[in-house]
Amino acid sequence: MQQSNRNVLVWDWPVRAFHWLLVIAIAIAFLSSEEDSALNQWHVLAGWIAGLLLVFRLVWGFAGGEHSRFSDFIRPSAIPGHISELRTGRVHPSPGHNPLGGAAVVVLLGLIAVTVWTGAFGGGAAEDLHEVVAWTLLAAVAIHVVAVLAMSMLQRENLVGAMVTGRKASDRHPGAVNAKRPRAAGIILTVGVLAAAIYGVLRYDPQAFSLRTSEAYEHRSVAQDRSAAQTEDSQEHLE
Repeated sequence: MQQSNRNVLVWDWPVRAFHWLLVIAIAIAFLSSEEDSALNQWHVLAGWIAGLLLVFRLVWGFAGGEHSRFSDFIRPSAIPGHISELRTGRVHPSPGHNPLGGAAVVVLLGLIAVTVWTGAFGGGAAEDLHEVVAWTLLAAVAIHVVAVLAMSMLQRENLVGAMVTGRKASDRHPGAVNAKRPRAAGIILTVGVLAAAIYGVLRYDPQAFSLRTSEAYEHRSVAQDRSAAQTEDSQEHLE
């Protein structure tokens, strides 16, 4: 696989698009979380988009390009050695995520999943949990940003820029070659799962991609709960 003498391809464009779209979705979700916010009508929409992006990333973690795959960066056994390198200030550069970075990805995806689930399906009973997990997610994002900036300085490598261009300087990664691209079957699988997820969201919430207040969504959830309870009562009476 050909590559430039100056850089090496690390991140495929779908994972880069996912990363920055998720940044935007999370930012909008937090800025619109208060009911008196001028952006409140965007809150539910941002949440659904974050959820769909999560679905994409979970599938892409198995079907995506080389360094986008979970098998490439989920390496718990490598974390102690990486921490030792951090203590000495001499960190071996990783073409993809380093061991702690990979662990951070797993934690962030998990927090996003719980935040979206409690917001979309938890109803009023999960409102407090939704808020706690959301603030925990915000704290984790802040730690992630600080860590990325710190590693950029420590490794003398622009990690933020790499997530924009998809490339890293080849002189920082001797012997590295361009990452293997995703296969056609993986792309088809991802598109199919994402399409099914969009269909499922619209079946559950036909107005998922419309602007409305979070209060309107809460009222819809309450109405659904009442309808389900009435249906259950009716079935019990018939029995």
